Amino acid sequence: MQQPSTIILGIDPGTVLMGYGIVKITGSRIKLLDMGTLRPGSGEDAYKKLQLIYNTVSGLIIKHKPDVFAIEAPFFGKNVQSMLKLGRAQGVAIAAAMRHGLEVTEYSPKKIKQSVTGNGNASKEQVLKMLQRLLQFEDNPKHFDASDALAVAVCHYFQGNSNPTVSGSKAKGWGDFLKNNPGRVRKT
Repeated sequence: MQQPSTIILGIDPGTVLMGYGIVKITGSRIKLLDMGTLRPGSGEDAYKKLQLIYNTVSGLIIKHKPDVFAIEAPFFGKNVQSMLKLGRAQGVAIAAAMRHGLEVTEYSPKKIKQSVTGNGNASKEQVLKMLQRLLQFEDNPKHFDASDALAVAVCHYFQGNSNPTVSGSKAKGWGDFLKNNPGRVRKT
């Protein structure tokens, strides 16, 4: 009898470069199906870039038929415009996943690194090397965005979690999120 399998699509969102990684889980075995990047471009129309992201994520879903969608949460940076663009890219990718009926789980960059390497402050190179060992591939991706996205998918597998979450903890709304994440609230 054939064991059931689960396919996880991981996304590292971005408007200049977006990474994707897809793994297949059968029993306790994890296998790399695909990874790569989408380059919406830096000088293109902002809305056309978002449409390209939506269409690409939809295309990956149609091609690979994932059961679950995991995405990296944006980290808080100093540049407000960059955060806004990144949030839009993330939102469009999530909308594409939801349009196709997928559960969405979001993980912080620190959680992803910790899950894959055991160190939440690991470098991108360390994450890539661990993924190469775990998934038995040797090729280095052209951009770390691809391996970052693959790490998102692997993180979801290691979490053993198929319930939608926000930054790794269940939240039913902003009030619940604030209660579960008091350190993320800044008083001005």
